[in-house]
Amino acid sequence: MISNVLLGSNDLKKAEVFYDELLVIFDAKQTMNTEKAILWKSEDGSVGIAVCKPHDGLVATSGNGSMVGLKADSKEMAIAVYENAISLGESCGGAPGERRTGVFAAYFRDLDKNKFGIFYVSS
Repeated sequence: MISNVLLGSNDLKKAEVFYDELLVIFDAKQTMNTEKAILWKSEDGSVGIAVCKPHDGLVATSGNGSMVGLKADSKEMAIAVYENAISLGESCGGAPGERRTGVFAAYFRDLDKNKFGIFYVSS
């Protein structure tokens, strides 16, 4: 059900050193490293942990820049989860669509403004 956990960071270089060392215990390695985010996953590719600069450009806090990523089995499932969240009174954080080749996603916030993403990654 969970694909990854995304945590805000104000210093990606320091976060990279910390998580490289911490996650080696889990045999996790970096699978993505950009100017804005770094993602680690274990060899089985299940749940990942990422750090990022908050999208809104503000200082990262224990909630700003954080997101729970949910794993979908298909594009249709991603759309259904998103539409269900919106129908339950949640707010849109990004309508369903392809974010990059092979990655289909949608984003929403719960009533407490916690951010969620629902992801389908084709192989």
